[in-house]
Amino acid sequence: MKSSEFASDPFRDHDQLFPAGQFVGPPPLILGHRGSPREAPENTLVSLRRALDVGLDGIEYDLRACAGGELVLLHDATLERTTDSHGELGKRNLASLMGVDAGGWHSRNHRGEPLPLLDEALELALLDGRPAMHMIEIKERGLLQTLLGRLEDIGPRVDLRIASFDGEELARLPANSPMGMLLADQVNDRVISQLASHRFGALGVGPGGWNHEAWQRLPRGLERWAWSIDSPADLLRVCDGEFTGFNTNEPHRALAARALKRLVPDLKEWPLEVPHLLVIPEGLSAEDRERGEWFGRWNSSVSFSNPLPVPIEVRLGFFSRGGAFDVEGLPHAATVPVGETLQIPFRLDGGSRSPGPDPLIGAAISWQGNLWPGQSNLAAGGRLLLDAPLVRERRAWAEPLTARLTLLAESAGDRPASVLLRRTGQRLSLRIEHTGGLEGAVLVGRLGQSVQRGAPGVELILPRGFDDSASGLPFCVGIEGLRDGVLRRRRWAGGLPMGLGHGSPGRLLPPREA
Repeated sequence: MKSSEFASDPFRDHDQLFPAGQFVGPPPLILGHRGSPREAPENTLVSLRRALDVGLDGIEYDLRACAGGELVLLHDATLERTTDSHGELGKRNLASLMGVDAGGWHSRNHRGEPLPLLDEALELALLDGRPAMHMIEIKERGLLQTLLGRLEDIGPRVDLRIASFDGEELARLPANSPMGMLLADQVNDRVISQLASHRFGALGVGPGGWNHEAWQRLPRGLERWAWSIDSPADLLRVCDGEFTGFNTNEPHRALAARALKRLVPDLKEWPLEVPHLLVIPEGLSAEDRERGEWFGRWNSSVSFSNPLPVPIEVRLGFFSRGGAFDVEGLPHAATVPVGETLQIPFRLDGGSRSPGPDPLIGAAISWQGNLWPGQSNLAAGGRLLLDAPLVRERRAWAEPLTARLTLLAESAGDRPASVLLRRTGQRLSLRIEHTGGLEGAVLVGRLGQSVQRGAPGVELILPRGFDDSASGLPFCVGIEGLRDGVLRRRRWAGGLPMGLGHGSPGRLLPPREA
């Protein structure tokens, strides 16, 4: 792979990037979260097929009902975010949905992609002769009977898990139904109680949801799953043998993590270490602001540690998923001896007008020789592609003094807009200061996975132990309103709305020491 190819298409020939060209299969099972949403529009057939083509073991998708009761793949209750239409899905009949474009918002290549029906998704039943696992998340009440009826009519084509955050609804599954999976952000006493009351067969938790003492009290025989597992550290954790499976938005990275853990079972740290990139729009010059406010100049370094018992050839490169960047110091190729760490400084200049997908550092590695003679069925030698995101991050502090959060100017004509933040005890008050000319402005605040809306502001509750967490919590605030009759959104950082393509959220940190 030439460095120019690596920079433009790091996943070229991805099917050859496993040890000795071999596919390293489960456990754990890896499912595509809404398909392969970085490469194709979420919850569409093209996205689901792409996840299976990449080599994942199955797919996860969301289910809702339209006005006539037909089951449609859609995450949100409304159509605006992922189609060219609008309004609530539950108020639209199936005929009116036939012309809806569910792909053009993602890219021009996917214009005209239709909203899929459940029956169409269930046809994706085989993967290289192996049955593909389907995890179906029911997003609203009243779907179970229709879902079970369709499954009975169609027949047992696929291995299924029916998942929901609504334990009461999930408990209505008959005993002879496909296995029910309770979803939760994390394991806690409430989740333990639900599992004891209803005897669900599986539990799925979010990133880090296993970091609670209650995790050790989960009942024996329960399938342990995780959802939206994307970061290198979390991927290593869920590939350590404790989990039945997980779903991910990063299929290539997940497959590489599973292969790496098979090669080095005791591996605890991702070999590729990259920095977070602090974004400070207030520090940009007027000239830089003309390019956009999600920009910066960073001098940093990337390190790669050899986790294998043989020397590794490594090629490090930078690649972008959006925006414009100038890079010095990369790509770089080297041989890394056993037990050694390679550290390469680099300079990065650039960004984008709006928060979007963060750039990545990739490490294409290759080696010769059998790693564990007599102990592995993997052939000698191999190749892997590892990557890690250069997360662009804006920061705020939860302090008793009122702080002004200036919102980004993401398009021409954006006027200054700001929000005031103040902490009182465990309450975090957010209030609109300047609307930026938006009419009917509503504040949107995100803390962790919780999003609240209100005018002129909202109050968020900081969790117990927040002040002891050096890394804080994902955080963003924004304003929604009308300008020239069109709904607009102003944001302080990425992460609003939640989902891929909208950038990484900022971080809310504990008070700074005096």
